Amino acid sequence: MKIPEILLDDSVFLNNLSSEKISSDSGQTGCECRSGKASGSCEEILSFVRSSREGEARAFLIFDRTEDRQAHEEAIGLIRTICREGMLPVYAAGHMRRLEDIKKLLYAGVQAVFSCEEEKIAAELIREGRERFGEERVLDDYPVLPETAAMSWSDLRPDASGLVPCVVQEEETGKVLMLAYMNEEAFCLTLRTGRMTYWSRSRQEIWVKGLTSGHFQFIRSLSVDCDQDTLLAKVRQLGAACHTGSYSCFYRDIYRLGHENADPQKVLQDVYAVIADRKLHPREGSYTNYLFDQGIDKILKKVGEESAEIIIAAKNPDNTETMYEIADMMYHVMVLMCEKGLTWQDITEELSNRE
Repeated sequence: MKIPEILLDDSVFLNNLSSEKISSDSGQTGCECRSGKASGSCEEILSFVRSSREGEARAFLIFDRTEDRQAHEEAIGLIRTICREGMLPVYAAGHMRRLEDIKKLLYAGVQAVFSCEEEKIAAELIREGRERFGEERVLDDYPVLPETAAMSWSDLRPDASGLVPCVVQEEETGKVLMLAYMNEEAFCLTLRTGRMTYWSRSRQEIWVKGLTSGHFQFIRSLSVDCDQDTLLAKVRQLGAACHTGSYSCFYRDIYRLGHENADPQKVLQDVYAVIADRKLHPREGSYTNYLFDQGIDKILKKVGEESAEIIIAAKNPDNTETMYEIADMMYHVMVLMCEKGLTWQDITEELSNRE
């Protein structure tokens, strides 16, 4: 199994352990892997990471060899970006001397930290880390990825055409994105590459989702129903899932009873989308645009004022005012998020890493 190994140190941010280090007196970064090589800016390195996910790699091993604090913090930042950009599991080793070091890496988004001959973690620290974060997130050796899935194609019940329908759902939101079909080859390719692969009934050929559009789907889990004739894939979607440009293929209502449920995540995302649209397309008389025009200091002042309003309101027995103030606070926080370039995905990913 191909697992790109990435080395981080003071002079070379990314480098394959099996190759010679790329010397850099000018602070230039570089990365090298069995399957390819890239050097130069961090963006070029991230381009290498993005290209790796389109091959057969199923995970990244990252080794942090930084010595001083500043270089280590830069390494953490790059690891966080790799975790978000790579769409593949990331495992990290090195520079783990305190429980705080383990916590920072896990909060950066790595699947687990690990100890190895080159980068030993003290036994006591491993014990403390497992007590705090769980055994599956603090490993005493290199991570081992399963070579086979829990079930094989022979366990499924395809139709007369040799196909099994696959419902595709976005992992983060639970939104149903599309329905497609798999034959045995597509099923095996999906599990081997980590990219959702289907059988196109119209073209009669294997279809890697996103290969033409760039809107790849990266598998996070694959489940089967009780009759073993339908699959459910939870994925991380890049771009739109539908060929029309709609995020989901299910965007046209045939019938709807009553109002749509106020799903918290959808409401927050919709409000944020309106705020972001105001920033791009200002409207005269818009309070949101007024805040953006006044700048970060005004936005921060409003966040502070709303925080104080919540404290005052919460002292009253009636929760109505508290509810109003919390809603005001969340609106102003979303304006701040938009001003700083943060999204709800950034926030929810950070929270999920703390579980």
